Amino acid sequence: MAPARPPITQNPDIRYLGRLLGDVIRVYGGDRLFRQTEYIRSTSVDRARGVAPPEGVDTGLSALTLDDTLAFVRGFMLFSMLANLAEDRQGIAAEPGADVASAIAKLEKDGIAPADVIALLQKALVVPVLTAHPTEVRRKSMIDHRNVIADLMALRDTGATETPQGELIEEAISRQIALLWQTRPLRRERLFVRDEIDNALSYFRDIFMPVLPGLYARWDRVMGARVPGFLRLGTWIGGDRDGNPFVQADQLRLALGRASGSTLRFYMEALHELGAQLSISSELAAVPAPIRELAAASGDDAPSRRDEPYRRAVAGIYARVAANYEALTGQPAPRPAKLRGEPYPDAAALRADLVTLGRGLAVEGNGALGSGGGLARLIRAVEIFGFHLATLDMRQNSAVHERVVAELLKVAGVEPDYLALDEDARVALLRRELAHNRPLGTHFADYSEETTTELAIVEAAAEAHRLYGPACITHYLISKAETVSDMLEVNILLKEAGLWKAADGAEPPRAPIMAVPLFETIADLENAPGIMTAYFELPEIGALVRARGHQEVMIGYSDSNKDGGYLTSTWSLHEASKALAPVFEAAGVSMQLFHGRGGAVGRGGGSSFAAIQAQPPGTVQGRIRITEQGEVIAAKYGTQESARTNLEAVTSAAILASLEPEQLSPRDSARFSAAMDRISALAFRSYRDLVYETPGFRDFFRQLTPIQEISGLKIGSRPASRTKSSRIEDLRAIPWVFSWAQARVMLPGWYGVGQALKEFGDDALLRDMAQGWAFFRASMANMEMVLAKSDLGIAAHYLPLVEDREAGDAIFGRIRDGWQLAHDRLLSATGQPYLLADSPALDASIRLRLPYIEPLNLLQVELLKRHRSGEDDPRIREGIELSINAIATALRNSG
Repeated sequence: MAPARPPITQNPDIRYLGRLLGDVIRVYGGDRLFRQTEYIRSTSVDRARGVAPPEGVDTGLSALTLDDTLAFVRGFMLFSMLANLAEDRQGIAAEPGADVASAIAKLEKDGIAPADVIALLQKALVVPVLTAHPTEVRRKSMIDHRNVIADLMALRDTGATETPQGELIEEAISRQIALLWQTRPLRRERLFVRDEIDNALSYFRDIFMPVLPGLYARWDRVMGARVPGFLRLGTWIGGDRDGNPFVQADQLRLALGRASGSTLRFYMEALHELGAQLSISSELAAVPAPIRELAAASGDDAPSRRDEPYRRAVAGIYARVAANYEALTGQPAPRPAKLRGEPYPDAAALRADLVTLGRGLAVEGNGALGSGGGLARLIRAVEIFGFHLATLDMRQNSAVHERVVAELLKVAGVEPDYLALDEDARVALLRRELAHNRPLGTHFADYSEETTTELAIVEAAAEAHRLYGPACITHYLISKAETVSDMLEVNILLKEAGLWKAADGAEPPRAPIMAVPLFETIADLENAPGIMTAYFELPEIGALVRARGHQEVMIGYSDSNKDGGYLTSTWSLHEASKALAPVFEAAGVSMQLFHGRGGAVGRGGGSSFAAIQAQPPGTVQGRIRITEQGEVIAAKYGTQESARTNLEAVTSAAILASLEPEQLSPRDSARFSAAMDRISALAFRSYRDLVYETPGFRDFFRQLTPIQEISGLKIGSRPASRTKSSRIEDLRAIPWVFSWAQARVMLPGWYGVGQALKEFGDDALLRDMAQGWAFFRASMANMEMVLAKSDLGIAAHYLPLVEDREAGDAIFGRIRDGWQLAHDRLLSATGQPYLLADSPALDASIRLRLPYIEPLNLLQVELLKRHRSGEDDPRIREGIELSINAIATALRNSG
């Protein structure tokens, strides 16, 4: 007999915050709303626990008026938000061993010394890249109030009962919850790119900039040496133009300018504090000559500081940084300098002066003044953030590049019909153009709007390099990259702005911005090794990349999943990564993979720690970039503590994946890979048969899920589809996954796998794979989480929304049978008695919140019915959008 699931032990913080929320609802919403909410909550919990029958019990939902519905949904949404906060605080998302100290200890047991790790990190690059993909449904105001509550809860943990301002902590928390209750959760206007830039900047400014220097200080201690600056920050926001007509040159300038201004303000604040601290008198301490020179050069001759050379030196440094701020922002410094200074030519010059200060402080005593403290953190910050804060990626679709290059060639009289050329002819023509520095474009030509816009973008990038340094933009990503010419076209555009310099004698070509192909579909991933081989074989490209030392390739999880299903996507990415490694080795170039992951498992979500460790041997090599997007950004980096936890996890996983000895024997590797080839092919066939070959499936999807309503949500600056087509192929992967999650089907995260495992049939081999292979174990763990969060019983309530009931019932029946197969075959492979038996904390977390999601789904269905039948009460639309917000908050990684 299978063991029963243990009872849910509620997190005490959830119970505490839930009680305070109930008090707020009673006070601000009224006793009637409180009683209604409590009745709906308790009956839903009883049904989930089996205390009450699943059908036949009054849910209490039918008694809600439209106004009641809006208030009720807000209450359940806030409960989920507070539950998420409580779980984050208790480390539910943290993973054992997912920190650098544990990774070093693990490697030492395998005979790998910290010095070997340092050697790896000398050439390493680990970058979380924030993107604006629209699955974060909460307003920034809501997240800000939530973070204040987190800070107050941390203060409560210390045993304090009052805040430093003398307010009772419980009253302060209740006040923040009341503010949440009375804060409008939905945006009235669609986000503009400027809003997305500001949202991301708040994370960079408030979280990453204070956290990263401290993390490096911790790692220095762990490794017993100064760690190279390998962990840096990236962003797409303001540079990602693929399908977003609102990102143009002005937005790129805005993103970079705002980031630079924030960075310099951070430095000025740190210098101000440093000046207050460094009160060292030359009458009491020896002052090295370089410090005296810095002090003399500062121009600070105030009698009160004549014997305080460090303060005078810091004042001079501050004046120069303030001059940089004024030069780069056009605004006076927030705290004007009392001295006049020349702007630093670059961040390296600023760092050099700060290092001079540090060396001076280390001269006397045991050197304690020169190691650690605010100065050490500032030096590290300047190393990491430069004058740009985060590297901004540019991205555009290859079809746009084709059209722009074609127009440039035509107007220049080089080639009248570039688009008619075959691939070999295109490559030959582009190589001829890249062999010299003469631009194709002219300011006197009358180009199309598209060409004018794209040329303005690369000109803005060149200008940014001059202003902020070359680290501000280093990658140009090419969506839908399918050929070598797709990459050469980007180099042509870069040449127009002087960002490609042709070979000069023995000198190879130079390009401070790298053309990066994004391989997205299953076919693209299969073709990637051949494309990169051909690219590297071009003599000028081979010379360029060898001089640079590395080349990046981006692999897309979202579109490959939509194209081929969960398991085929995951395996294709794994195999493409593995197949690319020898291509790069043969070219003498380090491989840098950029993983385009989302929050949901259907878009590559799940544990980053497990996913990185499950990469094929030899494919990480210390270099990896990963997208962080949507609601995942707030979940991972909403507080400084959660940011430390997640940055530690990504870093330790990258170190382990690069240095840990191979766990699989060659025999197991061969037989497991052969098995996955077969399983993937079976899963692909099953998935494609349902999604792309079943008549009426597109209409079923668009009617069963709230995709139409999600498309109208004001949660991002980009449209839901790249084109006006309603085809699934043209739908962006994000709303595809998000919509299935809302209806609790979560099809992209599991469909086809159960049928494939059944047809494969070798249960003993599957158990060996689940126990001994990190890739298969991580894949099954991610799918297991999705199966646990999905609910086909709730999804069935959405069926009446499908107009063709006969076809709808038939398709839904296939989905339901597929879920059961996936469930049963996963348990058979992993040997668990029930889903998440080996992950009790995650199991309890999901089971706790499921009763709070069911009423939201039932209300959403009724509101969708009324909306689609033509009722035009604005509260119906608002209720739908609130329910989408609430369900996404409760599910956490749904987009």
